[in-house]
This record gives sequence, C-alpha cells and structure tokens, in this order.
Amino acid sequence: MKELNNGTAERNTYPVKILQFGEGNFLRAFVDWMIAGADKKGVMNHGVAVVQPIPGGEVIEEIFRKQNCLYHVILEGIRDKEPIREITLVDSITEIVNPYREYERYKELFLSEELELIISNTTEAGIRYEEGDDLWALPPKSFPAKMTALLHERWKKYGGDEAKGLSIICCELIEDNGSTLREYVLKHAAHNGMEEGFIQWVKDACRFYDTLVDRIVTGFPKDDIDAIKEEIGYDDNLVVKGEYFHVWAIGGDQAIRDKFPLDKAGYNVLFMDCIRSFRDKKVRILNGAHTAMVPVALQLGCETVRDAFANPAVEKYINSMVDREVLPVIEGDRAELDEFAAKILERFYNPYLRHYLKDISLNSLSKWEARDWPTVKDNYTKLGKEADLCLFSFAALMVLYSGRVEGFTPNDTAEFVVFIRSTFDCGNVAGWIDGIVKHPTMWNDDLGQVPFFAEAVSRYAADILENGMEKALANLKA
Repeated sequence: MKELNNGTAERNTYPVKILQFGEGNFLRAFVDWMIAGADKKGVMNHGVAVVQPIPGGEVIEEIFRKQNCLYHVILEGIRDKEPIREITLVDSITEIVNPYREYERYKELFLSEELELIISNTTEAGIRYEEGDDLWALPPKSFPAKMTALLHERWKKYGGDEAKGLSIICCELIEDNGSTLREYVLKHAAHNGMEEGFIQWVKDACRFYDTLVDRIVTGFPKDDIDAIKEEIGYDDNLVVKGEYFHVWAIGGDQAIRDKFPLDKAGYNVLFMDCIRSFRDKKVRILNGAHTAMVPVALQLGCETVRDAFANPAVEKYINSMVDREVLPVIEGDRAELDEFAAKILERFYNPYLRHYLKDISLNSLSKWEARDWPTVKDNYTKLGKEADLCLFSFAALMVLYSGRVEGFTPNDTAEFVVFIRSTFDCGNVAGWIDGIVKHPTMWNDDLGQVPFFAEAVSRYAADILENGMEKALANLKA
C-alpha cells in the first residue's frame, strides 16, 4: 500500500492566507474540506497553516509531517433522500507548526504579508479569560492571550496599517464566540497597558465573526480502517469520517463574504448579520441533546449515539427534553421549531455513523454549560419552572466524573476533574454537589442563580448512585 505524501499523490500548492488554531478532526472534516473544495473549483486560492493551540501533540504532528498534511475525508449520509458516500483528498493544509517548539516559524506565519484570515476551534474551554496570562511568553498560554500578542506584533510590524488587519472566524461552540474573543483580546490589551493606537487598530482593522458550525464528525474510523485504506489506496493515518450534512452560519459585516466565498463553491455557508437565533436552535437542540445524552447513555452501557437511540429509555428521555424544556424557551414559531428539531434529531439515527459517546464526552463540563445550562436558566427565568430532564443530565455528568463509573476516565480540564473526584462523598451528596456548583473557576456563569439547581441535582445524583442509571431514569418519568 502506498504512503500518502507529496510524492505519491497529486496536490496543488496555495499561498498561506489562513492561520488555523486547531488540528482536530472537526476542523479537518469541515473547514479544511470546504477550503480544499473551493480551491479546486477556482473560487478561492487559500492555503492553511495549522497551529497547535496547546503544548504536546507530538504524535499527531509527526503524522501530519509524514503525510505532508494530506488526508482523506469520508462523508456518509442522505442527500435528496438517497444514500451518499463521498471520499475527498484534502490538500488545503500546507504545514503544521507547534508554537511552543517553533515560535520563530509561527511568528513568520502570523506576520506574513499574505495572511488574511484566522480560523479557530480551541474547544469550548479555549475561549476563556485567564487572569495574569503572560502576553510576553513565547507563546502565551491561553488562546485569547495568544491572539492579543499575535495582533500586537502584527500592528507593530506594519505600523498600524489598517489593511494589515485580520478577519478572525471562531468555530468554538460558545455563544458569541468571535465577539467574546474580541472582548478578551481588548481586555488583555488594556490590562497589560498596551498602546491606545494598538487597541484602536484592533477595533477598526480587525473583524471578529460569530459563527455556528454543524456537522457530526466521528473522527478516525479505527474499527474499519484497514478496509478504508485498501479502498482509498493509501496508508492514510489522518483519514477522518463524518456525516454528509453540513451548515456553517457566519455572522457579522458582509466583507467576509468576499474574502471567504465558500457559498460560491456550493457549500451550505450562510452569511448573516446576526446568528444568535439560528445558533440557539442548533446548539440547544443538537449539541445540547448530545451533551445531555452522553453521561446517561454511557452509564447504560451504550458506546455510540446509534446505540443510545436504540435504547427506548434514552430515546424517550432526549426527545422529551427537547420537546418539554428546550423548544419552549427558544424564540420562534413553535411549528417551525418542531420541524427543525425533527430534522436535527433524525440525524441521530444515521445508520452510517459510528459516533462514539466517549469522543463526544471531551470537555463535557464546558460543553454542558454552553449547551444545556441556558435551557435550565431560561426555564426558570422565562417560565418559572424546573427543567428536570436537563438537570438530570448534569447530575448524570457529575456521577460519570465522580470516579464511580467503571471504565470511564474523563478527558477534561484536569484540575476540575481532580476536584470533582477528590471531594466526592457518597454519604453527603448534597455537600459534594454544592461544592461543585460554587467552584470559583469551573463555571463562567453562576449556576446558583437558579435557586433549586444544587438541590435538584443532588437529588438526582443520589438516585443514580443508589439505584443505578436504569432505575433512576425510570424514576424520572421522561
């Protein structure tokens, strides 16, 4: 079988106009897949340099370099009511750089004359304001601090030339992702006494776009990788698999449409003045359902989304949560919302996808706050009621992270996982949950503003711990 690299596969070479923070499966099967297609169709001429946003990652970096950043995307699903399977060789990524070990090359890239865009997916935990982050480190620790330092260096190099400002497109699944990153960049600049000229340049010359991304990406198809490699004819160890369905909503001024015209290449990219209402529907229904389902289904022995929805209790639980708690607090016509939700949840039954629950569980703490907490909060503030099904999902997540679920190790912020596990007290579940809810840095919002939150979660967690997930779910009467 052939190796996959520049010597064995045909590829085009593009100028690096995009700096991408993140090398994960989603960006490669969504953003880079679209860019490669638009490049091949002549709609764009954009190469991508990938920056690893956190230390480590030497294994994936080595594979990237060995394959000259080439890889295949396999998409399966339904189009026009017919099954579709599509395999694409993606050649949009030109190089990968680790700024912790290759800072000078990283600097060359972000100061390049040709650079126009920055794209990021540093996960929901990535866009956080870290007090005291050292902006003069090479590089700074957090993503917002990296962006502040990067833009400051660029401002200095080009003497404040507004034409050298950058357009920043965030793909993290948090509300107002681009706007929030902009806020934190300006906050870091002010806190560190940076020049007023620089702060004004960020405001005037740089554009931060709020976006919403939607495609289920299951990642590296390890279960049938031998057959896939045989099919594509290459020893591709970056191959990534996902559903055919995709949508990308980008909100902000329309200048981005000219710089990044993916819609002209036939992709489902929607340019809007504001994406908030569209985002609420998608994140709360699809992502909120995923995040709520994971800790419940894992404790019932399910491995994949398809396994979970084949379990009648889980299927009923998620459908009931969306119907009773999610949709009633989203603005819009209820009939249209019901239709939108039906189309979203239908994707959970996709027979082609093997979407592992353990993979979805990555960074579940920040995901739950971004995706499910707004539903709990709105049910209380708008309707004066308890979102019991959503609250149950938080209790299930705490039990999953407690260390009492055999075979599961959380892949999340280490200090938070340690706190949850080290404070676990089976004899005082209420005290344990109260400590988690009141943790000073685990949450961006105050979960205690919903007065019954800790009490309800404690009650559900105690039921799960005492009776097991199956009986606790039955007791919930979803």
